[in-house]
Amino acid sequence: MSEQTFTYTPVATVIGGHATPLDDYQGGTKAIIRLNADFPEEVLQGIEAFSHLTVTWPFTHASPSDVELHARSPRGNPRWPATGTFVHRNHRRPAQMALSFPRLLGVDGLDLHVTDLDAVDGTPVLDLAPYFPQMGPRGLVTVPAWPGEMLAHYWDNHTDRPL
Repeated sequence: MSEQTFTYTPVATVIGGHATPLDDYQGGTKAIIRLNADFPEEVLQGIEAFSHLTVTWPFTHASPSDVELHARSPRGNPRWPATGTFVHRNHRRPAQMALSFPRLLGVDGLDLHVTDLDAVDGTPVLDLAPYFPQMGPRGLVTVPAWPGEMLAHYWDNHTDRPL
C-alpha cells in the first residue's frame, strides 16, 4: 500500500456559529463561511439560487492521537453495536475530515450566511459547492436503527438542550 500526502489550502473560514464541538444540538445556529479575500466575488455567482451547500472541512480540534483503528460502540454506548472506524462519522477516522450540508441563507460579497453548519468558529473550509440532490444517493437508502437513536437530537436547536 503506498501512502500519499495531500496539502490543501483552505478556500474559506467559518466565522461565528458554534464555539466548541458538540455531539448534538447542532440546529438553528447561524454562521458565515467567509471566502478568502483574494477570490473575485464572481466565484459565487449563481450560488444564491441553491438552498444548501456541500462543505468539506477538517476536524481542527482533533489530533492524530484521537484516531481509533478498531471496532467500538458509537459514543461508548454499549446499547449500540461495536462498529469499525469507517462506520463512524467523527474525528476518530484517519483523515479527520467532515462533510456538512448547511442551508444557505444569503450571500454578501464573499460571505455565505448559513445555518445548521456543524463546524466551529475558525474552522478552515477546504471546499464548498452547492448541493445537487440529483447527485445524492440513488435508490433506497438503508441504515441500522442505532444512528437514528444516537442522532435523535442532532438537529435540535442549541437552546433546546436539557439543563
